[in-house]
Amino acid sequence: MAEFGHAVRRWRDRVSPEAAGLPLGGHRRATGLRREELAQLAGISVDYVTRLEQGRATNPSEQVVEALSRALRLSSGEREHLFHAAGLVPPGQGTVPAFITPSVQRLLDRLTHTPVAVFDAACTLLLANPMYTALMGEFHGNERNALWRNFLGAGTRVRHTPEGLLALQTAQTAQLRATASKYPADHTVRRLVAELRARSELFATLWDSGAVARPDGARKTVDHPQVGAITLDCDVLTIDGADLHIMIYSAEPGTADAEQLSLLAVIGLQSQVG
Repeated sequence: MAEFGHAVRRWRDRVSPEAAGLPLGGHRRATGLRREELAQLAGISVDYVTRLEQGRATNPSEQVVEALSRALRLSSGEREHLFHAAGLVPPGQGTVPAFITPSVQRLLDRLTHTPVAVFDAACTLLLANPMYTALMGEFHGNERNALWRNFLGAGTRVRHTPEGLLALQTAQTAQLRATASKYPADHTVRRLVAELRARSELFATLWDSGAVARPDGARKTVDHPQVGAITLDCDVLTIDGADLHIMIYSAEPGTADAEQLSLLAVIGLQSQVG
């Protein structure tokens, strides 16, 4: 694992906080990311990052390597090297892509005041910028998958009518069915489908019926615990070739919702820094 740790440290020194969308904050001895900043971006503990860099942690999971690759802004070749250094085979054909290309990352970097999140083809959250986290809160573990969250979890801050929620669940089920057919070798997708079928009667019914539907419109009302209800436009962009879905929330300039979004940018981001 020595090469893995050396690679992580080398690439951590290369990424500036500005490039990662983080505030500079105080005196810095180096231009790269601190360990705690890399841990924050990758969603793992600082202690684990330390042990990985020092070669004291072995056998990092595929999910950890993928998260570090995204946080370190690695190219496809560098990402492949990091997987091999961890003793893993990079995910290939037949599995849902989780690699966020540098060009997509640069696009996200320019939208610092806009809530933006990137999902894979199985509706799993890959990356959320600070504004999206301020708006929707943080998701961990199974909650990062939108289907698991909407069928088995507590949902989100988005307000739904019963009919609208059913339409969303139906559309998400149809998307997962298409993804499972497109990526038959993806064990994570197969496990997700099996768990949802076993634990949710509604999902099993929708899955078996082959029903399709579209979500109820592109405007969503988010019930935020600090700034109240915010009604925003929600657009989803699809990246050809990468099978990524970029979700963007925005408000019409000059409206009360735009003012609330600006307020959220202040109090929400401050709470994350603190």
